[in-house]
Order: sequence, then C-alpha cells, then structure tokens
Amino acid sequence: MSVIKSVALALRYALREMRGGLSGFYVFIACIALGVAAIGGVNSVAQSVGDGIAAQGRSILAGDMSFALQQRQVTQAEKHFLDKQGQLSESATMRSMARKADGSDQSLVEVKAVDQSYPLYGDLKTTPDLAQDARFAPQDGIYGALVSQLFLDRMGMNIGDDILLGTARFQLRAVIDEEPDLLSDGFSFAPRFMISLDALSGAGLIQPGSLVTHIYKIALPDDAGDSALTQIRADAAKDFPDAGWNIRSRNNAAPSLTANIERFSQFLTLVGLTALIVGGVGVANAVRAYLDSKRAVIAMFKSLGAPARFAVLVYLIQITLIALIGIVIGLGLAMLIPFAAMAALDGYLPVTGMSGVYPWSLFLAAVFGLITVWAFASIPLGRARSVAPTELLRENGVAHHGRAPWIYFILAFALMALLAGLALYVAYDRRIAVVFITATIAAFIILRLVAHLIQYIARKAPRTRSTALRLAIGNIYRPNALTSSVVLSLGLGLTLMVALALVDGNLRQQVASNIPAQAPDFFFVDIQNAEIDGFQKLVGGIAPNGKLTAAPMLRGRVIELNGTNVRKMDIPAAGGWVLRGDRGITFSANMPDNATLNEGEWWPTDYSGEPLVSFAAQEAQDLGLKIGDTITVNVLGRNITAKIANVRQVQWETLAMNFVMVFSPNTFAGAPVTWLSTLTLDNGDKNLTADVLRQVTQTYPTITSVGVKDAVEVANTLISQLSTAIRAAASIALAASVLVLGGALAAGNRARIYDAVVLKTLGATRGTLIKAYVLEYMLLGLATAVFALLAGGLAGWYVIAQIMRLKAEFLPDVAGMTVFIALILTIGFGLAGTWRVLGQKPASILREL
Repeated sequence: MSVIKSVALALRYALREMRGGLSGFYVFIACIALGVAAIGGVNSVAQSVGDGIAAQGRSILAGDMSFALQQRQVTQAEKHFLDKQGQLSESATMRSMARKADGSDQSLVEVKAVDQSYPLYGDLKTTPDLAQDARFAPQDGIYGALVSQLFLDRMGMNIGDDILLGTARFQLRAVIDEEPDLLSDGFSFAPRFMISLDALSGAGLIQPGSLVTHIYKIALPDDAGDSALTQIRADAAKDFPDAGWNIRSRNNAAPSLTANIERFSQFLTLVGLTALIVGGVGVANAVRAYLDSKRAVIAMFKSLGAPARFAVLVYLIQITLIALIGIVIGLGLAMLIPFAAMAALDGYLPVTGMSGVYPWSLFLAAVFGLITVWAFASIPLGRARSVAPTELLRENGVAHHGRAPWIYFILAFALMALLAGLALYVAYDRRIAVVFITATIAAFIILRLVAHLIQYIARKAPRTRSTALRLAIGNIYRPNALTSSVVLSLGLGLTLMVALALVDGNLRQQVASNIPAQAPDFFFVDIQNAEIDGFQKLVGGIAPNGKLTAAPMLRGRVIELNGTNVRKMDIPAAGGWVLRGDRGITFSANMPDNATLNEGEWWPTDYSGEPLVSFAAQEAQDLGLKIGDTITVNVLGRNITAKIANVRQVQWETLAMNFVMVFSPNTFAGAPVTWLSTLTLDNGDKNLTADVLRQVTQTYPTITSVGVKDAVEVANTLISQLSTAIRAAASIALAASVLVLGGALAAGNRARIYDAVVLKTLGATRGTLIKAYVLEYMLLGLATAVFALLAGGLAGWYVIAQIMRLKAEFLPDVAGMTVFIALILTIGFGLAGTWRVLGQKPASILREL
C-alpha cells in the first residue's frame, strides 16, 4: 500500500472513530488552548505596541530626530548643523521644586521648557484649550505654566492660582491632557510642570553644572526616508565626534518602553511555554489513557494484518486533529487578548490604533502547540505499537507496561530540541531563554527523580498497623501509581509560583522596610558652589543631629573602554546599564566613607598625574574591566580618558550617595559642577522633615529636594503593578498544572475502580477507603510542596542574590501558602474523583475481570 493510500485510510478510520466524541480529551484540549492563547496573545500585544510606536514614531518623538545633551547647550557650529537639516525645536528638562507663594507647601516637579515651535508633530492638548501665546506668554509680568492634574491634586491648587518656581512667579493656565512626546521622555516620578524656555531662564534654574537636559528636535522634509536618518546620524558622528549627544530617531522613539515590552513579552512567552510544557504532561496522560482504552481496537487492527505503524498513524492523526481543536480555541482567545489589553492600557500608553490580528504571533503559538503535542504523544504511541495482539486482547483492567522502541524516544527528544530552538530563535534575550530551557529540562529530570524517590521511600517504609495508612503508602508505589503524574503536573507550576512569590516578597520587603531603614531621608540636587557652605550651615541648624554628606557631581557618558567605542562592543547584559545613557560622576581626594577597596590603591590627596578613576567592583567585573584599563567619558562635550586605579565595593541598596565612577580631583579641575547632598535624620520626626523641606526650598529656591519616602512609594507602586502582572501570567502555568492534575487523577480512576471493588468485596468500608485516599493525596501533596519550596526557593534566591544583587530572605508565609495550595489541590481533586469510584457497584465490575 502506498504512503498516500495508507494516510488516506488511516484518516478515514481516525475520523470514523472520532464520531464517539472527545471524551477523555477535554483536559488535553484545555491545556493546549491555554498555552497557545498565552503565547499568541502575549506576542500579539507586544507586536501591537511595537507597531503602534513605529507607526506613530514622529508624534511620540515630536520630531523626526532628537539630539539630547546633558548640562550644556549646542555650540554655534552644532546648531548650524542641526538648522540645515530641517525645522528645529528646542526644549529643556530638569527637576525642581514648585512652592506656594505663602510657603505653606511645595512639590518636586518635572520641569519641561519648550519654544514656540513645540511640538513639531502631534498635539499638546490642554483643559482649557489655549492658543500657543496664551499658554506661556507673560501677563502682567507673570509667566504661564501648564501642569498635570496630579500636581493640582498634590498641592490642593486650581487653574488660575500662582505658584513659585526658582526665582520666578508663574500662573497655572491649564491642565495637560495629552503631551505628545511624554512616552519618549521616559519614566518620571514627579508631576509635569511645562513652561517656556524664556521662563526657564528667568527663573534662574539654569546655572553652571545644573542637571538639565537640552533637547533639539528636527522635522525633516516630507520626502526624507530612513536613509536620510542614517546619513544625518553618520554626519553628526563624523563632524562632531566629541559632542556626547544622545541621538534618537522616529524609528526608535521610545527605546526604553520598546525594550521593556520586549523583555516582558519574552518572560510571558516563557511562562506560556511553561504552561504548554506542563500541559504536555496532560497530553501524555490523556494519550496513554486513551490508547489504553483502545487496546481492543488496536488488537483487531493487528489481528487483521494491519502493520503496527498503521495503528500508530490512525491515532497520531486523531491526536493531531484533537490538538488542532485546542489550537484553534487558543488562537481565538489570542486574537481577543490585544483588544482587551489595549482597553486595559488605555490611559497608560499614549499610543493608539494598535489592536489587530497578528498572523506571525498566532502562527508561532500554533507551532509551539503542535510541536508540544507531538513531543509528548510520541512515547505513548510507541508503547502502543510495541505490544503484541494476544497481550492486548488478554488484558482487561490492567494498563500496559510495554516499552516504546528507541526511535520514539529519539523522536520525542528531537521535537523537544526543536521546541527549545524555537524558543531561542524568538527570544529577546537569549541568555535568559537558555537559563529557562536549562531550568525546565533540569526540573523535569529532577521531578522524575523526586517521584522515584518518593516511591522508593514508600516502598521501604516500615509496616504500619493503620489499614488506611498502609493502603495509602502502598498506592504511592504500586504499578500505575499516580505519584509521577501528580509530582510532574503540580511540581513545575508550584515551583514557578514559589520563585515569583519569593522574588516579589523580597523586593517589597527591600523597598518597604530595608531601604527606608538604611536610606537617607533627603537628596538635595543642583546645589551651586556659591551655595554649598550656606546650605550646610542652614541644614545643620535645622537638624543638628542629622547626618549631612555632600559631593560634587557632573553627568557623563561612557564613550570608550580601552580605546574601543562601546557601540561596537559586545557588552554583557549584567553591566550594560552603566553604558546606557548618562551617569552621575564625582571626584574626590579621599575615599568615600561608605566604600571599601577590593583591589588597587587610592590616590594621594595631592595627586596631580594622569586622570585616575575608581570603579564599582561588581560593575567592573560585569564589564570585564581590571586595574590599569582605561575609560573614556564624555563630560560637557569633552572626552576625558582615565585609568582605573582601584575597584571598590558599593552598596547600592542603601540608597546612600554612591557613584559607579569616582575620579581623581585633577581630572575635572576648573569644571563647572553642582553639589549633591544627602541628609539622614535620626528620629524620623515628620515635623522636622517638613521643616527641613520648607526652609531649604524657601531659602534656596533653585535647589531640588527629593524625599526618599516619595521615591519609595513610587517604587512600591511599580512593584505592585509589575508583580500583579507577573502573578497573573504565572497563574496560567499553575492553571495548566491544575488541569493536568485533574486529568491525571481522572485517568487513574479506572484502575481505582477495580481496586475499590476488590477491597470492598474483601470487607473494606467506604470510610477506610476515603481515609486511605486522603492520606495518599496528602502525602503526595506534601512531597510536591517540599520540592516546590526547595526548587522555587533556590530559583528565587538566584534571581534576588545573583541577578538583582540584593539580600535574599526565605518568607514563611510563601512556604505556608505553597503547602496549603498543594494540599487543597491534591486532596480536593483526588476526593472529587474518588466519590464516583466509591459508588461503583461490585457486581458489574467483577463480571469484566
């Protein structure tokens, strides 16, 4: 018989046999649908956001290109270069303190000063809707300001009120409803305060060394394509190699958001893949139980002369068709997820028109689902092939234990490798994907070993006098025991939940308790050289018992490492943050009080040789830097190269005054600097805290005061939102675990029926059987919970201690909840299926034995 005829005949038999319905495959379908929906939905959302950002790049950036400079404006030559590219718009951003005229209250604000051309693209929408001149132009000598609703709520003010910023008075003219380039500006934890560039100069906020970002945006001619963007970037690098500006284009209008979305979507994709793999256990259980019920049919196929591969082909087609039902359901849900996500994110992401159907994301999810089904169905199909017809016809009530041919094991391994390769191919961060895949493989191996260990311990356990407990222990290691199915199905989902719960709990604890206990109460920024002595005297008088520290600060961007441009280097992910954007840097003759040298020596107080730098030890290790290496930093438009003289230990978690790079004082001799200062109060007095903030703001209106409490509250809010999303995603894997657990217990009920009938015939009571089943499920649940706590605890510790480099603590409430969930699920599902078993009449079952 030709291959085509064999497939056609097998398809006909498969469809004919499926007329009886999908009984026994509902868990199979649900697992596949859940995993496919998760993968397809997450990738669709990520693609929709990315497409929305790309489609609205001009509006999001408020220009075709953006050139940002720290602490300095463009030179005449640089401005001429920008002017000739197209229409130019200038803006500036910085943090400052806005305060009521009577001095009764003040608030940190994100100041944004714009010119008459802003925005080049998009619309600045306000309530009330004002013309450009009416928004900012001075009226009776008072400049106008646009603010966010959050600012009004925080300060208890209304439109029309006056407010002080720096040395100038402003009138609140309107509330900002929509700011076109808000997304491209990145994260901020203070409300917006928008004024004109003239007003910013009049407020006296820009002083030498002030932490201000000057941004120049260009609207190119309408016919300028992407090649023009590339050419302008290349010309800027060629003509002004030491400019130190950060160049962005409409194609990467919001790089931080895009990168974060891609990272988060990868995490959610891996969670969805976890759900699929956990569901694969359900697939294997369902296929094994289904083929066990079809032994008589398979026997007839073989007895009538059909080759063994024909029976495999019939049921492979059936399984594939059933899998396609689950995949279609999952794809239907995945197509709805972007619309639901956009509705939920409305107001959070100022990007519109993103919802739609994304074929590549859906195709990817379908491929993941189909490969998973084939991988986990291979070995059960191989076991069905290997059994002789006489054995199949002779057995009844006892499952088959034949071994599949090695080719099926090889096929399953190849399909799992294909699944891993596909996960690596679509991964944003392949390092994370490799860790995940390795951890998943290790988890399955360990879970299988744990199941065997549990059975070994049960087999070697001393004989107990309790009949119920003896039956429970015997059920754990008996042939066709539920041990492997329960441990495999529930173990992976619980492990993931424990790991995420520990990471979440440790982060919350670190932010809510540890950080406030160690952190200073205030950061003071933009203190001028002429103000530092008076500032220290003022604060010392208000809080004589407080600890006040100060250090000069500039902003700089790392340009080269050992003479090689960082843009051309393959930078490790762990230390990459040091090279992204501008970093705060300082110089000091003496080593900081809160630092310890790991290697090298500090320079003499009167050092005057080549520029030297002290680098943070962990970050140096991440970047592969050592003593004697050189670092080139662009500061105020100048490239300065310094040699690493030592590396020091930095405790970032204290939120104290820490810098990645501390230079020798001669490096920046004569440079315009501002001072950064921290204040730590010893009693947490709220009145004293308010007094410090009020007097500093009134005496030095250009100094920015940042309360650590405000930053901690923002961090707590972000962690809460992120952990909610992560837990919701992880619940998908746990839901798959629960489905598989239910399916495994249901599949085991067939053998339980015969056991219960025989035991009842021999005099066992229903109460004894119920007690035995409860004890069995409880022992399995506890064993699985112990594994989940150990494995999840190890994974959580690795993330907290090795990746986030924070202090990791074990949380007893997480342990208790894990044990509780494991017991509820195993005992609950187990007893739910057992009631039907215990209600079977012995006569009808005994006739079939």
